[in-house]
Amino acid sequence: MLFWIICATLVAAIAFALALTLLRPRGQGLPAGAQDLQVYRAQLAEVEKDLARGVLSPEEAARSRVEISRRLLEADRALQAAGTAAAEAPRRGTVAAAALVVAALAGAFAIYDRLGAAGLPDAPLAGRLAEAETLYQARPDQAAAEATATAERKAAEAQAAAAGNPVPQPDPKFLELMERLRQAVAARPNDPQGLALLSENEMALGNFRAGWEAQRRLIALKGDRAEAADYTRLGELMTIAAGGLVTADAEAAFAKALDMNPKDGLALFYVGLMMGQNDRPDRAFRLWDASLRASPPEAPWVAEIAQGIETLAWLAGEQDYTPPLPVPAGPSAEQMQAAEGMAPADRLAMIRGMVENLNARLANEGGSAEDWTKLISSLRVLGEADRAAAIATEARTKFTGRAGDLAKIEAATQVPLGTIGAAP
Repeated sequence: MLFWIICATLVAAIAFALALTLLRPRGQGLPAGAQDLQVYRAQLAEVEKDLARGVLSPEEAARSRVEISRRLLEADRALQAAGTAAAEAPRRGTVAAAALVVAALAGAFAIYDRLGAAGLPDAPLAGRLAEAETLYQARPDQAAAEATATAERKAAEAQAAAAGNPVPQPDPKFLELMERLRQAVAARPNDPQGLALLSENEMALGNFRAGWEAQRRLIALKGDRAEAADYTRLGELMTIAAGGLVTADAEAAFAKALDMNPKDGLALFYVGLMMGQNDRPDRAFRLWDASLRASPPEAPWVAEIAQGIETLAWLAGEQDYTPPLPVPAGPSAEQMQAAEGMAPADRLAMIRGMVENLNARLANEGGSAEDWTKLISSLRVLGEADRAAAIATEARTKFTGRAGDLAKIEAATQVPLGTIGAAP
C-alpha cells in the first residue's frame, strides 16, 4: 500500500507541475493592438493640452480628435478579433496536452500493473546470497537430474514425431559394432583405449549414463596417471546427461580438474555455468573471465562465454569491463612439422605468427614450464638465438628452485638452430 501511496503522490506532483506550465500565460508583453490603443489615447490627451496652450486652433483640434478617434475605434476592433482567435487556439492546445498527460499517466499505471512487481519485498544482498546458497544446496543429484532430462528428451522426441519429424535412428551396422565393442570391453576391462572408445560412442548414441560411467572407469584405471582433462571430460559428460545442469557429482569432477590444472578453460567454463545456474553471477563472471583468458579462441565454449559475459559483468557490478581477446597457445610439434610442406616464405610467416602469439600470452598471463620451453625452442628453430637466450634467462628466474622445470628450460636451449622440424 505504501508503494501505491508514493506513486500517487509523485503522479499528483507531476500533474500539478504540468498544469502550471499549461495554464501559465504564454507571454507578459502587451499585444500590438493594445499598444496602439495606448498610443492613440495619449495622442488625444496631447491634443487637449495643445489646445489649452494655444498651439492648435479649435478647428484643428476638432479635426485631430476625429482622426485619432477613428484610428482608436479600428484598433479596438482589431484587438477584440485577435483576442477571440488567440483564446480559442490555446484552449484547444491546453485540452489536447492535458488529455495526452492523462493518457501517459494512465498508460504507465497499466503497464506497471501488468509487468511490474509492486508487492515484491526488498532484496538485500545478504538475503540474496542466502537464497543462492539454498538453491545451490537444493540441486537435484545426478540420478534425479538425469531422470528429468530423459523425460524431457522423450517428450521432445514424441512432439517432433507427431509433427512429422521423427528422430533419425542409428545405422544397424553401427549398433552391431557397438555391441561388439561392449563385449570386448567387458572381456578386457583394463583396456584404456577400449574404455575411451566406449565412452565416446555411448555418448554419440545418447546413452549418456553409460558414456560417463565408462569415462569414470577409465579414470579409475589410470589412477595417478589420470590428467586434468580426464576429470574435465567426466564432468562434461555428466552435465550433458543431466540436461545441462551441473550437479554436485559433476562439480566434484571439475574441482579435481582445476586442482590439477587451474587454467583448464573448459572446467572454468562449466563451474562458471554452475554459479550462474545458482544465482551467483558475481562468481560466474570471474570464472568465465578466467576461462576466456586461458582458452584458445577456437575453443567451442569461447563463443558461448563471449555472448553472455558482458551481461554477467553488469550483474557483477563491473560497469567498464572489456572482454579479453583469447591468445592462441602457440605452435605444436605437429604444426611445426606440417609447415615443412609449405613454401619457405609461407612456412616462416605461419611459424612466426604462432610463436609471437605464444610470446604475447606468456608476457601477459604467464604460463607453465612447458609453455616457456616451447617458446625458447621455437625461437631457436627460427634462428633467433639471442632472443631465445634472453627468454631462457627470464624463465630461469620464474622457476627458481624447481629442478624438473629448470631441466626442461635447459633442454630447450640445446635445440639446434634453424631446423624447423626440430622443435619439441
